[in-house]
Amino acid sequence: MTRRAESGLIVAAALVAAMGVAIVEFTKGNWLDAQVALTFLVFAGSFGGVQLGVIRWTSGASSLLLPIASFLTAIGFVEIYRINPDAAAVQRWSIMVACLVGLLVLWVLRDTGVAVLRRYRYVLLFVGVGFLLLPLLPETWAIHGATVNGSRLWVRVTVPGTARVLSFQPGEIAKVLITVFLASYLAERAEAMSVVVRKIGPFKIPEPRHLGPVFIAAGAAFVILIYQKDLGASLLLFGIFVAMLYIATGRTFYVIAGVVLASAGAFAAYQTFDHVQRRVQAWLDPFGHFSDAGYQTVQGLFAMGSGALTGSGIGLGRPHLIPAATTDFIFAAIAEEMGLAGALAVLAGFSLLVAVGFGVAIRSRDRFRKYLAGGLTIVIALQALIILGGVLRLLPITGLTLPFLSYGGSSLIANLTIVALLLRISHEERL
Repeated sequence: MTRRAESGLIVAAALVAAMGVAIVEFTKGNWLDAQVALTFLVFAGSFGGVQLGVIRWTSGASSLLLPIASFLTAIGFVEIYRINPDAAAVQRWSIMVACLVGLLVLWVLRDTGVAVLRRYRYVLLFVGVGFLLLPLLPETWAIHGATVNGSRLWVRVTVPGTARVLSFQPGEIAKVLITVFLASYLAERAEAMSVVVRKIGPFKIPEPRHLGPVFIAAGAAFVILIYQKDLGASLLLFGIFVAMLYIATGRTFYVIAGVVLASAGAFAAYQTFDHVQRRVQAWLDPFGHFSDAGYQTVQGLFAMGSGALTGSGIGLGRPHLIPAATTDFIFAAIAEEMGLAGALAVLAGFSLLVAVGFGVAIRSRDRFRKYLAGGLTIVIALQALIILGGVLRLLPITGLTLPFLSYGGSSLIANLTIVALLLRISHEERL
C-alpha cells in the first residue's frame, strides 16, 4: 500500500470519529458544533503527525499499521464520547500525547535503530520492574498507589497547589519494557535453550540453568498477583513470557509448564482473594449472581444481544447500564450500538493488526528484531484475547483494557509505542 493510500485511510479514520461525534449530538437534539471539528483535527493531526515522522525517519516502514491503529482508536473514541463526553475530552488529550510519544520513539531510534534497546536491556528490565512496583507506594505520599475494584494497579499523582489528581497504570508501560528485555535475552540464549539434554518423564527439557526465564516469569506473575491482587495483569505478563519462550525455542515443554503454573496460580488466587472468587462466580453463573458479582457480565450480555446485526444505532442504546462501559466492557457497548457488524469490524481490525505484526516478525532476519516484533504483537493479541474472552464470557473478567479502544491514557501510550517500534522494525528489514 502506498503512502498516499495510508494517508487516505488515516483521514477516513478521522472522519469516522468526527461523524460518530456528530451522530451522538444529533441523537441529543443538537446541531453540529465545535466538538465535531475538534475531533477530526485531533485524529488527523495526531496520526498524520506520526505518519510524517514515518516518512521522515522510517520511510521503509509498513503502511498498514497506522491506519489500523487509527481505525480502532476512532471506534473506541466514538463510543467513549457517546457514554461520557467529559471522558472523551480527556481521551482526546491522551490520543495527542500517545501519538507524540510514538513520534518521539521514531525520532530517538532514527539513527541507531532498535539495536540500541538490546544494549540497555537490563536497564529496561529494572525500570520495568520499578513501574510494576509503583502501585505499592503508600497512599500518604504525593505519588501513591490506589486500589480500584480490589486490584492495586493504579498510581495517582496529586498536582502541587491544586486538588487535581492524575492517574495512570504503570503496568502498561512495564509490559513493553519487559518484552524488550525478554527479546534481547532470548536472542542470545535461544540456541542453548533449544538443546535437549534432560528428560522428566516423557518430556525432554534443556539444561536446567536455562530454565530461569520460566521461573522468573512465574515468580513475577505470582508476586504481582499477591501484592496487587489482580489476575489479569499477572496472566498477561506470564502469558507473554511463555509465548515468547515458545516462539524462540519451539519446545512444547514451555507451553505445558506455563499452563500448569498458570493453573496453579489461578487456583491459589481463587482460594485466597474474595474478588477473584466473585469474578469466577460471575463467569460460571452470572444470572445466579445478578444482583452482585454477575451484574456487569449480565448487562454486557443483554447489551450484545440487543444489538442484533446492525445495532441500536450510535446514541440510541443504553450502554450506561453496563458498569465500566468505557474501559473493561467497551466491546459490549460497541456491539450494542453498532451491532454484530461493528463487533466484527473491531475483531477484523485486531486480526489484521496481529497479522501485520507477525508478518513483520517473520520477515525479520535479525533474531532480536524477530523476537521483539513477535513479542510486541503477542502483547496486543493476548491482552485483546483476555479482555474479549471476559466480555463474551469465555473467561473470567480480568479488568484489563482493550487496546486502542478503552478509555485511558496509559494504555494508549503503551500501544502507540508498540506500533512505533513495529514501524521501526519493519523499516530496518528493508534496508
